[in-house]
Amino acid sequence: MVSSDAVDLLKTELPLEQDSLLLSGDATTGLVLVDVVNGFCTVGAGNLAPRYPDQQISGMVNESVRFARVFSEKKWPMLAFLDSHHPDIPEHPYPPHCIAGTDESRLVPALQWLENEPNVTLRCKDCIDGFLGSVEKDGSNVFVDWVKNNQIKVILVLGICTDICVLDFVCSALSARNRGFLTPLEDVVVYSGGCATFDLPVHVASSIKGALAHPQELMHHIGLYMAKGRGAKVVSKVSFGMVKEA
Repeated sequence: MVSSDAVDLLKTELPLEQDSLLLSGDATTGLVLVDVVNGFCTVGAGNLAPRYPDQQISGMVNESVRFARVFSEKKWPMLAFLDSHHPDIPEHPYPPHCIAGTDESRLVPALQWLENEPNVTLRCKDCIDGFLGSVEKDGSNVFVDWVKNNQIKVILVLGICTDICVLDFVCSALSARNRGFLTPLEDVVVYSGGCATFDLPVHVASSIKGALAHPQELMHHIGLYMAKGRGAKVVSKVSFGMVKEA
């Protein structure tokens, strides 16, 4: 267990100022949900799922559901990445997880209604980075096409893990935007309350061969800090129009 002093020290040395975001509908905004699947979010669902109820992960799921409902009501575009791996192709350094065709690789039950939503694009990916995982055999990219076809100017990113799949996707999206590959995309926004990561304390990691300690609160903060350092906007509050908030 990381001491509160250590967390406070990190946040003092790496301060993260978070903004707020108002979505009025003037510019097309797309919601991106990263790996809100059973294999990462549902207790006991797999090798990389939480073993016990986890407040940060549960909060991320709840926020993902809440935002998805709002975007659905407004008929705004959504894209959900689903971690999905071939059983014979490992993803080092992680143990087998989210095998294609299993419940692990499906959205959590509270989001499975998205499978039938007309304004939702589902993308199974077999790698950490959803941007790379969107590349098709013909060289096209599902995420790039989604942005262009919907003329999206802002993407709002939620999901798991803050410092792994979310961060990698955000960094790639920012690089692609900077190179002009994602016109008309202008902003990549990460909602901190809608992201989460896993907890692997040092005393547990030390008993697992090859494992690295991964204290949840520290790594969540670092993931957000790195995303902002790469050019993303990190927000702690999102408002819809003048009345509705999430």
